[in-house]
Amino acid sequence: MKKYALIGYPLGHSMSPLIHDELFRIKNRESSYSLEEISPEELDGKGDFLRGLNGFNVTIPHKINVIKQIDELAESAERYNSVNCVANDGEKLIGYNTDCDGFLTATKEFPLDKNVLLIGCGGVGRMMAIETALHGGSVTLGIIPEAMESAQKLKEEITAKIPEAVVNIAIISELDGKYDVILNASPVGMYPKTEACPVSDEIISGCTHVFDAVYNPVKTQLITKAEAMGKVAVGGASMLVYQAVKAHEIWDGDFYSEEEINKIIKAVEDKINEGQVK
Repeated sequence: MKKYALIGYPLGHSMSPLIHDELFRIKNRESSYSLEEISPEELDGKGDFLRGLNGFNVTIPHKINVIKQIDELAESAERYNSVNCVANDGEKLIGYNTDCDGFLTATKEFPLDKNVLLIGCGGVGRMMAIETALHGGSVTLGIIPEAMESAQKLKEEITAKIPEAVVNIAIISELDGKYDVILNASPVGMYPKTEACPVSDEIISGCTHVFDAVYNPVKTQLITKAEAMGKVAVGGASMLVYQAVKAHEIWDGDFYSEEEINKIIKAVEDKINEGQVK
């Protein structure tokens, strides 16, 4: 039996076993998937354990530090200097970033080449900003004042990678004008503070598409408001599942139909709605 795992610290209640176990089941693969809490202090000593796995996923706080344990980085991991999926080919560990695949698949109908407002600029927000710029979109980083230094560094990083990129920085409370797409990469609206919304109703009303990386609750205030206004609105559960699907493509060469994937997204959303995820 092949062995896979998610490493991170702390892990709490993760949706990963539900998603990956179902993906293995669909393809009749006898594989196990476990949660492995590894503290930052323990990571350097876990090399043998990690090499004993057929593959593993990586979450906070190890996405950068795990690179020291890896023999080779795929282009996606090099692009972000961040790894969330590792494959063991029997001779070496190869690191990938499938968060970008999850994001782009979840937003495949979005006009990312237009005027895009991105709330948040750390972690997943950095990836979304770079991908939007690569797609030719004009990116406005909507931030709180405390994040100004991080936003400026991200702007410099993007323009160094993509000289023609258009990147602006704006304080969220001072936002005005119209954006075609709103992307939320901040924790605003996440359980348990579910009544919060990252942008005003006026900003939402001016867009056509909304994506919220928050997946708990399934319907954040941002998604609820956008849907009520007739916007195309996609929640974070889809990105969560799509990035896992990409991992199985990397590990086993497995591909899944849209119908199979949608069933897993629904199962994840149902589990969240039942209150089994905090």
